[in-house]
Amino acid sequence: MFDRNEVYQLARQWVVEAGERIRSSIDNPREIETKSNPNDLVTEMDKKVEEFFASKIRSCFPGHRILSEEGFGDQVSELTGTVWIIDPIDGTMNFVHQKRTFSISLAIYHEGIGEIGLVYDVMADQLYHAQRGKGAYKNDQKLDRLPKEKSLNQSILMLNTWWCTPNHIVDDEKVRELVQTVRGTRTYGSAALEFAYLAEGIVDCYISFQLHPWDMAAGVILYHEVGGLTLQANGQPLTMVKQEPLVAGHPMIVEEIIDRYIRLK
Repeated sequence: MFDRNEVYQLARQWVVEAGERIRSSIDNPREIETKSNPNDLVTEMDKKVEEFFASKIRSCFPGHRILSEEGFGDQVSELTGTVWIIDPIDGTMNFVHQKRTFSISLAIYHEGIGEIGLVYDVMADQLYHAQRGKGAYKNDQKLDRLPKEKSLNQSILMLNTWWCTPNHIVDDEKVRELVQTVRGTRTYGSAALEFAYLAEGIVDCYISFQLHPWDMAAGVILYHEVGGLTLQANGQPLTMVKQEPLVAGHPMIVEEIIDRYIRLK
């Protein structure tokens, strides 16, 4: 049986504990490696934090599976049973270079449904958290639901410059037109925090073409709890088991962005 409250309480406790460990060693020398390219960084702390979560989960919930970034998870191709989706440090480049604006992202899906989402801004000590059907919170403050209406020309858009991916090339002219349509653009360097900012209502829409499940799983749950919509860039639902180009935003503008501006070649 899946006891959501028990899982939530332990997950929240572990996230805060992991954040305290990171903060206490933030100025220590780092062991930095690269993965898929010179800008795809991983540190010893990423690995230690993921190992910490994996050990806790397997000790308390041996039947649960783990989908994660740094090698301590399982082979997960579908969200049957209970699956923990973890990014131990989302925004590793910020962690290495700036020592801030990075997060711990932890989501729990049960039989394909997002039940719990936790995004912890470690250095600010701000925990964004949600349980399905209970709303989203920033620490103890409940976040407001999105307004009923939103127009694109009154929206702040988050996006990055990685338009070209192995499977997709975005129409630069359409993206330029979109940027000229919205009120402004932002990039923060941590996808999980970017979803938290969507849920908080300080930005309005988000486009990214290279996110993995661990980058977005918790944030999508948060955003859904305030009325936000996240789809693949082709308009299909997310699967949460593979890398998927996505568009997130107020329901009134997501389809407009996909239909008018995101042209995958």
